[in-house]
Amino acid sequence: MSDLGFTHIALPATQVDKSIAFYAKYAHMKVIHRRTDPTIQSDVVWLSDLTRPFIIVLIERSEVDAPLLPIAHLGIGVASREEVNQLCQEARLEGVLINGPNEGDSTVGYWAFLKDPDGHTLEVSYGQEVGFAVQQAIQP
Repeated sequence: MSDLGFTHIALPATQVDKSIAFYAKYAHMKVIHRRTDPTIQSDVVWLSDLTRPFIIVLIERSEVDAPLLPIAHLGIGVASREEVNQLCQEARLEGVLINGPNEGDSTVGYWAFLKDPDGHTLEVSYGQEVGFAVQQAIQP
């Protein structure tokens, strides 16, 4: 894998371990790197789902000024509508379901918005055509 193209997004997190647990459960991500940055005296964590060279960087801060709200969100694809439903059921019980599940058109798929511990929005979806659209763009 190479470090070319879009490699990461960095998010502030007030309780890094709670965020790690959220992204492990709802986005199938795991910690691949963790350190304390000596310049800012904060934990820095890299999370990956190990499917491509793209990570979420969590940077511990005392507060989050501007969380990613629903229209500005992170998006993941899951294996089935049933998985979206299951994640929504768990999110509802934990009080982190923002919206969904919802049926969109063929490009949007079946989706829902969840709220991470700092208010950042995660979209879980099934049936979006991102991979198809990228593959079509690569072909001559």
